[in-house]
Amino acid sequence: MTPIVVSMGDPAGIGPEIIAKAWAARVEHDLPPFVVIGDLRAFAAVWQGPIVEATTLGHVPATFGDALPVMAVDAGGTVVPGRPDMEGARSALEALETATVLARSGAARALVTAPVGKAQLYQVGFTPPGQTEFVADRCGVSRDDAVMMLAGPSLRVVPITTHVPLAEVPRLLTVDLIVAKARVTARELRDSFGIAHPRLAFAGINPHAGEGGALGREEIDVIEPAIEQLRAEGIETTGPVAADTMFHPRARERYDAAMCAYHDQALVPLKTLHFDEGVNVTLGLPIVRTSPDHGTAFGIAGQDQAHPGAMIAAIRMADTLACNRQQRAAARP
Repeated sequence: MTPIVVSMGDPAGIGPEIIAKAWAARVEHDLPPFVVIGDLRAFAAVWQGPIVEATTLGHVPATFGDALPVMAVDAGGTVVPGRPDMEGARSALEALETATVLARSGAARALVTAPVGKAQLYQVGFTPPGQTEFVADRCGVSRDDAVMMLAGPSLRVVPITTHVPLAEVPRLLTVDLIVAKARVTARELRDSFGIAHPRLAFAGINPHAGEGGALGREEIDVIEPAIEQLRAEGIETTGPVAADTMFHPRARERYDAAMCAYHDQALVPLKTLHFDEGVNVTLGLPIVRTSPDHGTAFGIAGQDQAHPGAMIAAIRMADTLACNRQQRAAARP
């Protein structure tokens, strides 16, 4: 089986630890073979388990059962867990670049990215807002067509605007943007998640979804016209709904993905419900890309406190999405 490729993230963060712990739990969680792109020293600093240096992806399935396979990147300086620096950021960027190339070329069946320290990356010339946009750029996909989905066992959410100030959201939230994000989401729910008839539910941006315009007109002027256009295209949609009524158990049964106006509207319920198993999925790419839905946690790096649940979930979801895509492609005439 073609392996999944995992970029290590910042070597001073918890990425190496949660990747190693995921490998240690590979049998319990039935994880597929994966190979890590990263600094061997970062793993040795936080883990005493077996590591094998991989020189080609072809050797990974045969060695995966006995040791964590790592393809080494050129590294400089020292690796101290919890102490990020520019050399570590350069290693993280090289790992991300190499892993993306392997996935894009088809040598790896999916890409999983561990958390990076954006402040450090920006100091070494990284210009995209995050790894999502970086991977989209490398895949030749417009950033507007690369959709961030956060997924857990009982909830999937899509923030239509992402890493922008809250004050900018009303200006950025347009009919065209909503329709574009929803189209990609519906298509990926079919092709990657295997949902034959996806159902999208839209949250309002204002309290009580605007109260018919009394608390804001974004629902009337922007969200409702977008929903009408999507329905005309055959995409099943509901809303706009007051966000505070969308995430209780009965409400979650009525949709396959919640389309949210801004970052925290989507991520607060997802992380509340599934903090240790939330997965960041980039929709709209020619490759499968997932990531744990948490950060580098420099404050606990190297202390054996990091929980690997989200990394395990990201690897498992990458495997599932890659299999679903392959099956759907094979079924096409």
